[in-house]
Formats: sequence, C-alpha cells, structure tokens
Amino acid sequence: MELVLYTRVGCHLCDEAKGTLAPVLREFGVALKEVDVDTDPGLAQRYGEQVPVLMLDGRKLAKYRIDVAQVRRALELLKKVGLTP
Repeated sequence: MELVLYTRVGCHLCDEAKGTLAPVLREFGVALKEVDVDTDPGLAQRYGEQVPVLMLDGRKLAKYRIDVAQVRRALELLKKVGLTP
C-alpha cells in the first residue's frame, strides 16, 4: 500500500493537506510519501498548479482539499483486507 501526496514548496493547500492527513495517518500507522512535483519536469507538467494530489496505490483519492472521512474509509477498507499495518 502506497499513499503519495504530490505537493510543491509554498503551496498553502499542500501544507493544509499534510496537517489534515497527519492524525489519520497516525491512527492507521501509515506512512505518507511526499513528492515535490517541481523536482521532476514530467510531474511539474502533469500536475501544473493542480496540487496537492493524494494518490493511494496509483489511484487519485483527492485533489486540492483532503476529505478525511474519505481517506479514513479507504484505509479502513485496506485494513480489513490486510493491506495496512
């Protein structure tokens, strides 16, 4: 299971997303991989100004604003099938 947050430096929505995610990540014992899109020209072109983007196993879970209830449901489902700690 891989949870990736695509961000960029100076993005207030990205900072907000990280803060919003922190409690639920602790609750489930899940690590978040943070990727700065500006470190890769391909990612910068792909995402442009459309960050933050939260991906769960390669599928978009959220863009711009994080819905904690949606993240929690996804992690609960993965936990039921044994894919989270």
